[in-house]
Amino acid sequence: MEQWGEKECDSMPVYHAPLLQIDPKETRRYAGLMKAKDFDEQMILDACEDGLLLAEPRGIWTLYDYDCKSQTVAAEPPFHIEGEKIGAHLAGCDKVILLSATVGEAIEDEVTARFQRGEYASSVLLDAAATTAVEQIADGMEKAIAPQMAREGYGMRWRFSPGYGDWPLDQQPEMIRTCHAKEIGVGLSDSLMLVPRKSITAIIGLYKVEAGKKEHATAKGCAACTKVDCPSRVVKN
Repeated sequence: MEQWGEKECDSMPVYHAPLLQIDPKETRRYAGLMKAKDFDEQMILDACEDGLLLAEPRGIWTLYDYDCKSQTVAAEPPFHIEGEKIGAHLAGCDKVILLSATVGEAIEDEVTARFQRGEYASSVLLDAAATTAVEQIADGMEKAIAPQMAREGYGMRWRFSPGYGDWPLDQQPEMIRTCHAKEIGVGLSDSLMLVPRKSITAIIGLYKVEAGKKEHATAKGCAACTKVDCPSRVVKN
């Protein structure tokens, strides 16, 4: 099945790949239930199935040149990225991909409806399934993009979103602008929260692969986040 819709240029495609499943283990993690040994697993599976029926997966990405010394994305107008950790993460990159993904509004409307009916456990689990789904969409986008970038001689750093590390959330308006998120219906509330709520924006650094040169490692995911009390945090022993 064709995953990319036609856009004005090759660097701004819309991602239309179907969501075939929602990972129950990740849903459990996002629900804060990793240590809940006796929780009814069927409730998690049911939430994942409901999420599949309600999700409207969409994604979009745009490729830009990038100056890692000034931390500037060569958009029009340019986008200066703030934060030392994101700067270190993108060190050595001369291009970046800015992307957005969403599962739409229907799933969050159902989360709200269940909560209002007093179906609290079901609401929380569906919310977690929606979070899992949007991350899977972004994962799928990365997997689809990687071969094209590899053909051009580029490796990809893992995606980094506003709010990770010291990258401030107040740069979300620039993320929305530069990745053309409005093309897939993603915008911002007055408090800079993404709308629909189960959406993400992220940046992926691209670096030239050089034979015999080892790629530098940076902290990933939870390890790059300063919110150590998050119930979804993955802790490795």
